[in-house]
Amino acid sequence: MQPSAISHFETGTRKPSFDNLRILADSLDVTTDYLIGRVDDFKALAGADRLHRYYESLQGSDRKMADDLITMLAKRAQEKK
Repeated sequence: MQPSAISHFETGTRKPSFDNLRILADSLDVTTDYLIGRVDDFKALAGADRLHRYYESLQGSDRKMADDLITMLAKRAQEKK
């Protein structure tokens, strides 16, 4: 990536594309959530992104268990409203 492009991103005169955002995050070893200000910790992921990353590492019956647990919790939250 050109230094001038990075300068534009830093000064706010241009916004990076999704591809450039991912390249910057990989190069700096931070999350894209950190670069766009969604989290304060440079390794943290915001909300559902964090859960999705964990979910992707699960296999078969563990995914089913996670689905069932999330469904149960969502129903319980609806009942409390």
